[in-house]
Amino acid sequence: MTSHGGRRGQAERDAITVEIGYALCSGVLAAAVVFAAVAGPALLFDLPSGLERALPLVGLTLAIVLFFARVVSVLVRFRRAPQPSQPGRTNPDS
Repeated sequence: MTSHGGRRGQAERDAITVEIGYALCSGVLAAAVVFAAVAGPALLFDLPSGLERALPLVGLTLAIVLFFARVVSVLVRFRRAPQPSQPGRTNPDS
């Protein structure tokens, strides 16, 4: 990304769009897996009524938290510009 305040090029805008799409899709997938793992037993098995109501709520809560955590972590990692392995060196042979 440009850090000098200039306009972004088309390739950079495309990369940001792809990264946002990846963050959203991976967040939805992770949330769905967690929800299914937590709430699934309540739908498949005959459990006590309190547990049958609690598992989907807990699953939904965990899924929402995981979705936002995943999206934020992907976008924050993308935002960080790659750092040179050896700051101050400009010649690869030095």
